[in-house]
Amino acid sequence: MRGVNVDGGSNGDVALSAVPTVASYINDTPMFANFILKDVEMVEVLRGPQGTLYGSGSLAGTVKYRMNRPDVDEFSGSASVNLGQAEGSDGFNLNTDVMLNLPILDNFAIRANVGKIDNDGIVDYTNVYNLNDNSRAPMASSPSASFDPTGGFIPSSDYNALTSNGDLATGGNTFRSVKDADTVDITYGRISALFEATDDLKLLLAYQFQNDEIGGRRQVTRGTNWTEGSEQSYGDYENGAVLLEPSDRDVSLTTLEVEWNLGFATLTSSSSKYSHEGNSISDNTGFYAQNDWFGDLYYGSPRPLAMADRGYKEDAFVQELRLVSNKRKANIDWVVGAYYMDQDTLSTQDSYMPGYQEWAFAAYPSWWDTMGDFGMVYTDNDFHYVRNQNFKDTAIFGELTYHFSDKLRTTVGARYFDNTFTNNTVLSLPIWPFLSDEPNFDTDESDTLFKGNISYDLSDDTMLYATYAEGYRRGGANAVPLSGSLQERPEWQQYTSDSVNNYEFGVKGYLDGGAHSYTVSAFLIDWQDPQLNTATSWGFFAVANGQSAQTSGIELELQGYLTDDLHYVVGYAYAKAELTDDFYAPSGISATDPTYLVASDGTRLPSTPESTISVSLDYTHTLDNDMYWISQINGYFQSDTVNALGEGKYQADIDAFSIWGVSTRISADDWDVTLYVKNLFNEDGVTGIIPESAMGTDPNRKLFR
Repeated sequence: MRGVNVDGGSNGDVALSAVPTVASYINDTPMFANFILKDVEMVEVLRGPQGTLYGSGSLAGTVKYRMNRPDVDEFSGSASVNLGQAEGSDGFNLNTDVMLNLPILDNFAIRANVGKIDNDGIVDYTNVYNLNDNSRAPMASSPSASFDPTGGFIPSSDYNALTSNGDLATGGNTFRSVKDADTVDITYGRISALFEATDDLKLLLAYQFQNDEIGGRRQVTRGTNWTEGSEQSYGDYENGAVLLEPSDRDVSLTTLEVEWNLGFATLTSSSSKYSHEGNSISDNTGFYAQNDWFGDLYYGSPRPLAMADRGYKEDAFVQELRLVSNKRKANIDWVVGAYYMDQDTLSTQDSYMPGYQEWAFAAYPSWWDTMGDFGMVYTDNDFHYVRNQNFKDTAIFGELTYHFSDKLRTTVGARYFDNTFTNNTVLSLPIWPFLSDEPNFDTDESDTLFKGNISYDLSDDTMLYATYAEGYRRGGANAVPLSGSLQERPEWQQYTSDSVNNYEFGVKGYLDGGAHSYTVSAFLIDWQDPQLNTATSWGFFAVANGQSAQTSGIELELQGYLTDDLHYVVGYAYAKAELTDDFYAPSGISATDPTYLVASDGTRLPSTPESTISVSLDYTHTLDNDMYWISQINGYFQSDTVNALGEGKYQADIDAFSIWGVSTRISADDWDVTLYVKNLFNEDGVTGIIPESAMGTDPNRKLFR
């Protein structure tokens, strides 16, 4: 939102240290995982920092999803089936969901929805290594092989590429193509129970879950395919990874919301507990190849293969209390509250070169005599990383609105917070076990955020407003090694919080007797100590604090009816987002200067288009049988962006694109049928790039790209 973004596409599926700049809520519960949401009553978008009411993470804004509540008055239900096919796929997409609302008693009802997404893939993995028949991915908790001190070798990982001539020492690769590999299988659901104990006391208990099984990355490779022995270009829907890259995820959220009308005010309690965990396999062969590690560090294996087995887990308990005035007294409305969160996170990564030790022992008969004396352990696990973190946040907050008159009002708000952060990391190179490190530390921070707003009704149809608001995002840890062969400077160890000051002016209103509504706003956001995603000298994805940045722009929204049957929506946003000071990051440990210039003052912030436009037009025709025929066209455009800060190996330009869709629907009282096309012109809407300079090939060795 509003250009406050530093996440570049080159980050891929790496779990970033910094929390997002936009906060998300389901009802009154903060949401820390991506859910498929159905049975939604309303989506509320709050632009600009919302630090006083929503705390850390609401640096650029907040999105709230208001779910439909159980209805105690009547039974209802719905079911839908969605069948489609995507360009590039030989299969089909089948999405189904069902919703039921069940009144049990006069004051008790249950509402539940469950759904399944079963989408065929569209991306072909054309250069997947042929593996041993009993190949399986090694678990992150155990190395792929180990040395038996009695003199024997425990076999290397079965996740090993087959040779072209049966010779472990000199044999090349053999490949296969896997069509439509990036399948999507998601099951999701939500069940909620509403108990209206009295007219003034209501309790809502809800449980939400989602299970994801993804067959591979939905990304493509551009450029030359070297694996065929000649220069051939990849097709439109082809990925050059030498490993399939599946992932899975399980997430659940349990909430209890209590609403108690006390007469003078309403007390709301929101208690929530969530769990979010997942695993993924990533092909890191291109990263190793681009850095010449296969040749420089691993002696030129003819079957280069590097695999990253990543995992993450988050568990948290969140409690919030809000007391909101029901009646205006002495021209004052108010809200006060308290907030508490206790969050545990775990991140893991084990990198493997399957078959490496087996090949080395075959290629160099005296391999173990030499390497064992140097301290090497017989394993294909060349990188091991485990990071445990705990974050606790306690806050009190409030806002007060004073009405000078029916037309003029002002709001002031504040939030005091105190948080603690603990990091415990284990980082090692299992091949060389003595090159390990355990960066551990604790931090704490407290501060107060403020907000002020004034609004004036020029007429019944026009309102002017001005807002000053502060936002905050907590700091964190990179936890990079500070010793050993992958040593980084201690300045990389952690990064501090960042904050914003938002200045906003706008006008809202209605035109032509309410047939049209509009919003025009102008904003300026000063960003202090921005948390900027970059990489260390050894290629660890990390966050460093810049000095300052700024975003400024305008937002326009207009919607209404051109006729009784023809409805339109138009939105335009312009955001100029750039650094306002030079951004320096720590240099490599051997560099003379402790810092180096990543990006200079005036550099654009990544993944932030200057202009975005969204439009839609829908026409409703009433049929003679009282059914409706509704047709719509919608479009989205964004201007060009850059992928990362600076001009380093991770940076790439991203072209502008537009996406158009059309649909037509026949709707009756109890059913409807819709025919639709998404991305009508099959546009490549690129939002992120991993450039060849970061993960690519070594043309001299004719490795894959």
